[in-house]
Amino acid sequence: MRILDTPEQMHSVCAEIRRSGRRLGLVPTMGALHDGHLSLVRMARAQCEVVAASIFVNPLQFGPNEDFSKYPRTFESDCRKLESEKVDLLFAPAPASMYPRGAKTFVEVADISDRLDGRSRPGHFRGVATVVTKLFTIVQPDLAFFGQKDAAQVAVIQQLVRDLNLNVEIVVAPIVREADGLAMSSRNAYLSPQERKQAVILYRALNRVQTLADRGERNSDELIARGKEVIAEEPSVRLDYFEIVNPRTLEPVSDLRNCALVAVAAWVGGTRLIDNMLLSGAGEAAPGLGGKE
Repeated sequence: MRILDTPEQMHSVCAEIRRSGRRLGLVPTMGALHDGHLSLVRMARAQCEVVAASIFVNPLQFGPNEDFSKYPRTFESDCRKLESEKVDLLFAPAPASMYPRGAKTFVEVADISDRLDGRSRPGHFRGVATVVTKLFTIVQPDLAFFGQKDAAQVAVIQQLVRDLNLNVEIVVAPIVREADGLAMSSRNAYLSPQERKQAVILYRALNRVQTLADRGERNSDELIARGKEVIAEEPSVRLDYFEIVNPRTLEPVSDLRNCALVAVAAWVGGTRLIDNMLLSGAGEAAPGLGGKE
């Protein structure tokens, strides 16, 4: 695996790969890799002749009181995992390399960036859109791979790609879960053993909604109320949002005549976790965000 740490180096190497006609896949990450990330790498490996990953803890997507300084950084371990999955290129730039002094350009996807996590974390998706645009410009991959767990992020990136006519195919992989259903996340490392047990309540709430939808309940307000009841069974978990939205626009939907995304964010101790599940509309199979854009 070749490690490159400047945009210029990465751009040059990737340009040579494109000139050779080989299919290039990109898996963007912030490191602290787990099996969810590695599932993206495996998907990229299956579809591309050359696989690139990035590790960059992006300061622009963290608010002033968020966890940028303590976000898990496990670079050596991450490298071993990527090498074991036969990743060809790793782009691991420093913040000063991605955002040189005097940089004044940001990318913002209006409206959609203010929903779900964007409402709870002002400026977050501007940071995401900016860094993803830079990565796509530097690497110019044929395909880029993201996880459904970050469903709101996926919606923002898909809108970004459509609006800017970027020549990259977005592929979204299903959520990878622990044996008890907890969605894998780098932030799970923050949880104490007791908090780890409490965190499963997010998945239980989503399952309650799925069960009711499968039984024919189509009213979103009713489904949201039932999901919140489950969260309330764990008093130490503080709910941020529990919503049912259009998976592409993140706008609330009133019923499930069409497919919908049920999304939850909550604080477990001092750790904010997110999770989601796709629900089918009447007579449809849930398509999943997984698949190609």
